[in-house]
Amino acid sequence: MAGFSFSCCCLLINPPILFTLPSESPLFLLGSGKDSPATRRRSRKLVVSNAHSNPKIINPKKKSRYGQTLSPYDSDEEEELDDESDDDDADDWLLNDDFAEVTEYEKKKPKSQKQTIAKKGGKKEVVKSWETDEEDLDTGITQNASDKKKKIEKDSWRLDGRGKVSTRKHVAKLYPRLSEEIDIDPKWVPLLDYLSTFGLKESHFVQMYERHMPSLQINVLSAQERLDYLLSVGVKHRDIKRMLLRQPQILQYTVENNLKAHISFLMGLGIPNSKIGQIVAVTPSLFSYSVENSLRPTIRYLIEEVGINENDVGKVVQLSPQILVQRLDITWNTRYMFLSKELGAPRDSVVKMVKRHPQILHYSIDDGFLPRINFLRSIGMCNSDILKVLTSLTQVLSLSLEDNLKPKYMYLVNELKNEVHILTKYPMYLSLSLDQRIRPRHRFLVELKKVRKGPFPLSSLVPNDESFCQQWAGTSVDKYLAFRQRLLLKDFANKYEKRG
Repeated sequence: MAGFSFSCCCLLINPPILFTLPSESPLFLLGSGKDSPATRRRSRKLVVSNAHSNPKIINPKKKSRYGQTLSPYDSDEEEELDDESDDDDADDWLLNDDFAEVTEYEKKKPKSQKQTIAKKGGKKEVVKSWETDEEDLDTGITQNASDKKKKIEKDSWRLDGRGKVSTRKHVAKLYPRLSEEIDIDPKWVPLLDYLSTFGLKESHFVQMYERHMPSLQINVLSAQERLDYLLSVGVKHRDIKRMLLRQPQILQYTVENNLKAHISFLMGLGIPNSKIGQIVAVTPSLFSYSVENSLRPTIRYLIEEVGINENDVGKVVQLSPQILVQRLDITWNTRYMFLSKELGAPRDSVVKMVKRHPQILHYSIDDGFLPRINFLRSIGMCNSDILKVLTSLTQVLSLSLEDNLKPKYMYLVNELKNEVHILTKYPMYLSLSLDQRIRPRHRFLVELKKVRKGPFPLSSLVPNDESFCQQWAGTSVDKYLAFRQRLLLKDFANKYEKRG
């Protein structure tokens, strides 16, 4: 009955995605393919389970020391974290994947708390007091491995000569600010010392504590095992800090039952090994989603409902890993219906937009789509022209109006003497840097007297520097780069004078 009640609570808190899944799929990555008849009958009735498979039931009124409400769910925002700040990513727990239990750091105690000897079949068997399923260790571990762990515990962390953790008074000297904010258990010190090697400071530990306190109670050897695994699959050392601030529960996710399963899932999508670490670093919250009940159904939805080709799914995930932790039924339908109604966009065009720039699935309609569409209308573009531009260069929806789109339009009309309709032929103009490419190349050709009267040819802005110098300028790359550098310094000086 306890399990039944918990399931009900989760369903009430986290409503299911309202789309059906076919019972059979040709995709090897979408299921095992060897289900029993009973399983297939059940799957036909299945409505996709919660998009987030793992809501931990917490007090919704809980607030941080800063007076901000702590959200238990993931944010779709792509925000960068600085050294002293945090963003609002998910801090939920897995419902279906096994978690490591919180274990205390092993200290060398009197004999009664050291290793206990149990007799089994007339033989002595070593049973360690800190050993749990999360460690995936055999009782047949060799003495050499045991000695190695003791050496790590004694030599690597702040333990005294007898292997005892520092006192609270000594902890307060080691972490004075942290001690003022929270009541530090001396057993946390080894873990804090280890995490400090990734650039985490006392303020960061406070953030981790407020987001998920049990993450600071993890056995340091368990934490090291998990972070070493993430580093081994390509996560960069500098990214560990940001990941832990966004998703401190990572320290509790076991390698065998969680981390490896999620990494295997990503590889099954055809994502290259070289990109795995980057995806994990950008979206660490994916580890809190069940592979079978959340991630695979998301991929099914992309293929069967949105219409993304199976071979393109891996590319879509690489471009926007956050798509794995979104409510796709909502994000896709609302944006498709908006573009269809606002611009008359056919489904195929919207699918192309998602394929080329899947980030549009988490752009705001009111603050993202509408202002940019209205701007393009204001400069004389009709709906069909806007649709052409967005289908070819969907990232226009992410560009700043004041710092990007408007200045480029003004330069196009006033300096390059072009009409706005040329953007339907060269939409990439809007994605090029005004200071680094458009203005320098235009001014360089003007100085060399290589520009004819009339509209400036936007095709000269497309090739790389070497091809531009050969085909359009007829000079060396070094000469062009030197000119560009002088122009940038001159523009910078002019802007500085205006501010003064």
